[in-house]
Amino acid sequence: MNQPNYYSSQGFDRLDRYRDDPEWLQAMLNAENSRLLPVWRNKHLVNRQQRPISFPGNRDAGLLALDGELVLLGSDPDGIVWLALDISHLEQPTEHLPARPEQRFEDLRVVGPLLDHRSGALLAHARAMTYWHRQHRFCGACGNPTKSTRSGHMRVCSNPACGRSHHPRTDPAVIMLVHDGDYCLLGRQPSWPPGMHSTLAGFVEPGESLEDAVAREVSEEAGIRVTEIRYHSSQPWPFPSSIMLGFYARAASTAIQVDGLELESAGWFHRDQLLNSPENEQFHLPRRDSISWRLIETWMHGEHCD
Repeated sequence: MNQPNYYSSQGFDRLDRYRDDPEWLQAMLNAENSRLLPVWRNKHLVNRQQRPISFPGNRDAGLLALDGELVLLGSDPDGIVWLALDISHLEQPTEHLPARPEQRFEDLRVVGPLLDHRSGALLAHARAMTYWHRQHRFCGACGNPTKSTRSGHMRVCSNPACGRSHHPRTDPAVIMLVHDGDYCLLGRQPSWPPGMHSTLAGFVEPGESLEDAVAREVSEEAGIRVTEIRYHSSQPWPFPSSIMLGFYARAASTAIQVDGLELESAGWFHRDQLLNSPENEQFHLPRRDSISWRLIETWMHGEHCD
């Protein structure tokens, strides 16, 4: 891999060794090299250029009085310690933040493709962790409230008779480009933007290997049998909480039978057709920050498939 996929956090230290040290965390909140990232209902604070806005903990400590969920994210290669602060409980969040020109909360799906890789990875991490906290406020075993521990990396049931620990989870999903000579298989879901075509994908089921999941999903969605399943790369995909596991697979059959559930259509597309894609509402390839685009782009240029 000459270049990491979008939202992957290469070179980022998650600081696990400090998560159980509240004194260290408090010191970081008051340190010059700490930054707070506000998150509101899965959205991030950005400026008019759609760049992320963060706040220095030592000068904007008033943010911590907003009673938000605090999560230690880690430190970047420059030594900056990053923390996410979820303020989703506020109805008008910008009224409680230090004033910035034209600041607003925006979805990562909108601004992600415009960000550099480091910023994208940081916001994806913050989004995934704050989403997990909001989804696990109650114990799945006994139903009592849970409380955050380990600097936001664990929740513990408040019921002493239960006391179960809950840890962040990510859902594994396979995503695959099926190819046959100079053709590849692309499909589209009815919920996608007009004209968008992409690779096939699906969640891994219990008791299933990744290779089995690739073969099953392609067969279920398009009626195609595959062979020579090969791993390419992975991508964190916090929409809401997946890890996308990218594969190539060679077609062992070519007759398409769309399931009509996951896909509304599918077809074989020639390499030259994709290289000259019109990128309009009649036909266009997936967003450039996705691993599906990475798989297609690599295949279009004849790399890592054979």
